[in-house]
Amino acid sequence: MDRLQSLKVFVAVADAESFAGGARALGLSAPSATRGVGELETALGARLFTRTTRQVRLTDVGRAYLDEVRDILARLAVADDAAAGAAERPVGKLRITCPQEFGRLHVAPLITEFLDLHEGISAELLMLDRMVNLVEEGVDIALRIGPLPSSDLAALKVGEVRRVVCGAPAYVASHGLPGTPSDLTEHRLIGTPTDTAVGVWRFGADETSVVKVAPRLSMTSVAAAIGIARDGWGLARALSYQVAEDVEAGLLQTVLDEHEPAPLPVHLVHVEGRRAAAKVRAFLDFAAPRLRKVLGSS
Repeated sequence: MDRLQSLKVFVAVADAESFAGGARALGLSAPSATRGVGELETALGARLFTRTTRQVRLTDVGRAYLDEVRDILARLAVADDAAAGAAERPVGKLRITCPQEFGRLHVAPLITEFLDLHEGISAELLMLDRMVNLVEEGVDIALRIGPLPSSDLAALKVGEVRRVVCGAPAYVASHGLPGTPSDLTEHRLIGTPTDTAVGVWRFGADETSVVKVAPRLSMTSVAAAIGIARDGWGLARALSYQVAEDVEAGLLQTVLDEHEPAPLPVHLVHVEGRRAAAKVRAFLDFAAPRLRKVLGSS
């Protein structure tokens, strides 16, 4: 096995924490992956993995080597793209991740429009309500809502979303309009994954106004919770983009607007920075102005 293929096998095995899993990811047999890593360890004169009958783990040397190899392979991919003309003409598979509801409402329609403009690109959209590790999971771009942790990722801000409390006009007419956050304890509440802390809703620009809530109904689906609020059963907390169409149509109304917490930033993040492949740069250039337009009205 040549050195480049051995490096790819090493990364795949490290990501899968398994020789069999790494081999499957590359379309190889498990013995081929084992042999490739063995040849690499022999050439380096160092053990990259500790192996037991149940698991494969990187050694300290292997962990440091993995970071360097990832960077080498990323640089090589950019060089290959440039040599093949892909630096000017976007080609390849683009993997994007985003929250489920935002993806359904805004990212999925963007991707189909983007693909119509770039015949050489295919795409995979991972709509997941969890933080995805772009490097480990092989993702090109992530749309993230909320403050970004310190990292080496490049970030492009495309807007902000608000955290709102909303209900159907019929519910408000029947149960009254809460004047302050503390009034929520007298209302029928619907808990959603938007709530960052169980049993606590924070209000005010500095989020120092804390209300202990006990939702009579809690749901893992934001869309379903909003539907129940739309039907007039109670008040739900959601992100502004999730209810924008219903509010505009008069099916929902927001309450306690003057007590809202500070808006949450929305970013498109990616790994390569200025060395980003053409397919990544093309999508960022296409999506950013369109998302800013959407989020400006959410």
